Amino acid sequence: MSKKVADLLWEMLAKAGVKRCYGIVGDALNPVVDALRRNGAIEFIAVRHEEYGVFAAVAEAYFTGNPVVVCGTAGPGVVHLFNGLMDARKESAPIIAIAGDIETSILDTSMLEELNPYKFFDAASLYTARLVNPEQARAVINTAILTAVLEKGPTVLSIPGDVAAADVPEQPTGFTIAAPAILRPSDTDLDKLVRMIDEAKTVAIFGGDGCREARDEVLELAGKLKAPVGYSFRGKQWLEHENPNAVGMTGLMGYGGAYNALHEADLLLMLGTDFPFSEFLPGASVKKVQIDKNPKHLGRRTALDLGLVGDIKSTVSALLPVVCEKTDGEFLRKQVAFTESFHKQLQHYVEKGPAIKPIRPEFLAATLSELASDDAMFFADTGTACLWLARHIYGGKNRRLFGSFSWASMANAAPNAFGCALAYPGRQCIALCGDGGFTMLGMGDLLTQIERRTPVVQVILNNEKFDFVHIEQQEAGLIPFGVEFKNPNFAKVAEAMGAKGIRIDQPENVREGLAEALAYKDGPVVVDAVVDPFALAMPSHSPLHTVKGFTLSFARQVLNGRLDTVIKEIERNVGIV
Repeated sequence: MSKKVADLLWEMLAKAGVKRCYGIVGDALNPVVDALRRNGAIEFIAVRHEEYGVFAAVAEAYFTGNPVVVCGTAGPGVVHLFNGLMDARKESAPIIAIAGDIETSILDTSMLEELNPYKFFDAASLYTARLVNPEQARAVINTAILTAVLEKGPTVLSIPGDVAAADVPEQPTGFTIAAPAILRPSDTDLDKLVRMIDEAKTVAIFGGDGCREARDEVLELAGKLKAPVGYSFRGKQWLEHENPNAVGMTGLMGYGGAYNALHEADLLLMLGTDFPFSEFLPGASVKKVQIDKNPKHLGRRTALDLGLVGDIKSTVSALLPVVCEKTDGEFLRKQVAFTESFHKQLQHYVEKGPAIKPIRPEFLAATLSELASDDAMFFADTGTACLWLARHIYGGKNRRLFGSFSWASMANAAPNAFGCALAYPGRQCIALCGDGGFTMLGMGDLLTQIERRTPVVQVILNNEKFDFVHIEQQEAGLIPFGVEFKNPNFAKVAEAMGAKGIRIDQPENVREGLAEALAYKDGPVVVDAVVDPFALAMPSHSPLHTVKGFTLSFARQVLNGRLDTVIKEIERNVGIV
């Protein structure tokens, strides 16, 4: 029997280390899916929604480093992949999307479900190819795989059904995936950096996800320079734990002394971060050096005194032996002391949580962090779930934290957790879900988790509104509008679907309810946590426009007959930082 293009596809993907394909089958994909069945080396995860599948794949690919496949049939199915592929591009996850396509004989005739893959996937894909001839197959599949793995991002193969079912010419299918290249600045540029560090009285470090493989080197550099270490949301899990120089995050979710450290240092080293909120970065009063393996990141958030291309591990390793050790630790002590003081303030609603009704989300998140295992994996929906993850879920050597931190899509947490539960069986995979996100995407594919008896713990922040949008509207000085909705009892819905449901609506039941959820191993759990809808979390530094916006919003709400709402919001946040 001759080999088909679709057979070649799965053979090469399996050799590249692909373990799973997430998606929904459809007529344009039939030859591809049938070849997947015959291959038998790659597991097919049938989901209810393609977007759920691609979010699951992104988390798996990000943490394992291995390529993961997603698929959708022609037209509408392919469109559902887009949002997750954007997330993969922003989070640097190696995803290979197989897009079903109409037959080659009717291409460019505006046929039902026809879509131009080059135009549609342009923003999301690092490499997009349309297979229109079996002669292309090996070269195109090879390029899609290597681009996804080596450039860390999504690629797309659009495959018409007649091409997938066609015989493929006999040709070698082996290929190799190179190890990551060593990339660091030239000796001349490194000498410039050394001089700048040695001349600076005080140095601060701000690290991002680029420090993922360089934690030890960055902490050693910080110790040598007596430098406080702040981090972006994506850098938190790598730089926060067991770090005596840690001073927290900056930005609207910021806490600790990071903002002050970045603005009061003589020199700021920005390591592997593309932190997008320029208003929280210092101006010309602080000299700034940025090091990143992606040259496009250099200087686009703030003006630099020096921009260097290099991966953080290689660059800092080269820097450590030649930079002079600093002896004055007063700057570091000041920023660490401020961070410790801020941390005590953050505990206000945690310590008082057992006696406060409705349940404070700070208390819920802190209790969850305390009860979870040392190697738990946490996932947060975009919105206030990210606030509580940033401030009250503590990382560790083997703990992992993930979300749509750079794309900020809704509804990612539940599928992220599902993907990692498959990739890391036996580890606690915990999704901190917004009620809006869960009803948007998580509820339907809860059925997928139930079918597979996947032990994912989904903790839903049930406050019956798009809470972060509510806050954003207040920051803009607006009267909150269009953000409220009614929820069912999520625990009862989960039980009706076949999952375990736990409803927590009293603070005295928080610890017991969460412990029960974490202990359950026979399938998914939905924890319906009814939390205070008025809870706020102010950053350690609030820009003037934010303060003005809240003041204006409160005034407008009072003038529009919402005095009771304003009073409740103030009363519920008396101890806020």
